[in-house]
Amino acid sequence: APIPGAGFFVSERFSMSADQTSKSSPASLVILGGGNLGQALARGLVRSGTLPPDQIHVTSLHLPGLEGLAAEGFPVGSDNLAAIRAADTLLIAVQPQQIADLLDEIRDHLDPSRHKVISVVSGVTVAQLRDMIPAPTPVVRAMPNTAVSIGESMTCLSADSDSIDGLEEAEALFKGVGLTLRIEDEMMVGATALCACGIAFFLRSVRAASQGGIEIGFHPEDALLLAAQTARGAASLALGKEGHPESEIDRVTTPRGCTIAGLNEMEHQGFSSAMIKGFVLSARKAGVLFDEGDTA
Repeated sequence: APIPGAGFFVSERFSMSADQTSKSSPASLVILGGGNLGQALARGLVRSGTLPPDQIHVTSLHLPGLEGLAAEGFPVGSDNLAAIRAADTLLIAVQPQQIADLLDEIRDHLDPSRHKVISVVSGVTVAQLRDMIPAPTPVVRAMPNTAVSIGESMTCLSADSDSIDGLEEAEALFKGVGLTLRIEDEMMVGATALCACGIAFFLRSVRAASQGGIEIGFHPEDALLLAAQTARGAASLALGKEGHPESEIDRVTTPRGCTIAGLNEMEHQGFSSAMIKGFVLSARKAGVLFDEGDTA
């Protein structure tokens, strides 16, 4: 069944107070999979005030990789069963080829009256998650990006009709680290490309702009500052809903001007086409990650 508000509900980003956190966020969280995204999310939740570090348990088979989190006060370990016994919410952040074995390990230890499961694993649909985690345990699929670490993620969420309570809790959790949007599960492949892969695409654009700045005479650190802040300004204009991006572009392009000359040259070289093709290819790849047992 379609989830309530799917396709049009966007929540505002905010940092939750202690009272708000106690009402809407889990009392304790275990992140099963302490890779780049899992660690970024743990730090982002603490930075936003959503949870203190001692309430976020992070597990990994590679314990040396968690030394930094341990030094910051996060409980870490490799015992998944011990971790879930002390947690209300389980966030699965392993690679697609690892999720089946992980769920085989923990399935019989889930308490549907207490546990809620959130998966940020690329390519694994809500239906596939439900096959591995039978109802009534709430199951939510989320697709954030690594900007969770600074509270600037764009996170898409989806769930089945048995998991509305879990969806609302996941939404509250991810609101602390950026913006959220409820979508139908069939659109999660696109969300993976646009949001998760997209963070790398836009960073590469910033890098390219800074390299252009170096070529026209700026020192590298100055060029990166100018490029990154300009990109931030452009994104803020787009998020301000004052107009379509093309409307903002029209405001800085004048007849025979330098801006339109540069834009036209980039389009002649395939700039927009290359970006579009990159997103489409990433979406195609994201759609088969779980089936292939591949990685992002």
